Amino acid sequence: MKNILRWLLWLWICGVVWAAFFYAPISAGFAGLDGQSPQSSRIVYFHVPIAVASFFGFLAGAWWSALYLWKRKPESDLAGVAAIEVSLLFCVLATVTGAVWSRVQWGAYWNWDPRQTSMALALVFYAAYLTLRGAIEDPETRARISASYAVLGFIVAPFLYFIMPRMASFSLHPKPGGAEMEASIGLVVVAGIIGFTALFFWMQNLRYRVLAIEERAEQMSMS
Repeated sequence: MKNILRWLLWLWICGVVWAAFFYAPISAGFAGLDGQSPQSSRIVYFHVPIAVASFFGFLAGAWWSALYLWKRKPESDLAGVAAIEVSLLFCVLATVTGAVWSRVQWGAYWNWDPRQTSMALALVFYAAYLTLRGAIEDPETRARISASYAVLGFIVAPFLYFIMPRMASFSLHPKPGGAEMEASIGLVVVAGIIGFTALFFWMQNLRYRVLAIEERAEQMSMS
């Protein structure tokens, strides 16, 4: 069953990639500063789904961390760590793809746009989580304190991803729902969100299993 789901996931991702280049139309409103780069709009089909998947991942990390604080099961702590690590990777990818698109659209990789800034703050917040874990040697204390920090993600992630960008008086990014788009564009974006979110959970599970193996090996070496 797992093999079937894995192949279905990869077929779905391949379908999203195909649709992004051959099904969904280019957006004439995003042709770049020179007006000659309409194909750059296709990065939206990857940038937006990856960013949304990273948001769901940070929430998942907060959820597993909350479960650890409630039941004190080490498995929940490892699942939370794995979720945040993979989400950080997705957040980096969202930032990089956004910077590339920013260079084409607005002339610079970084414009201190509210959404760019909020993503940068998310990277700093969760990088600090990993730094915190690395600074504590006692396993139980490390799990408890880092889980408490990660639970803040229930507040921090929604604020940085959705509230903070809307608090700004000006943004280079188009407002969600503020621009009309063809149905095919929205369809591919939604399909991408589903695909990359599923990819996140698959990668999180792989990372969790690696962390569990490393922890067992460490316990055996200490015994």
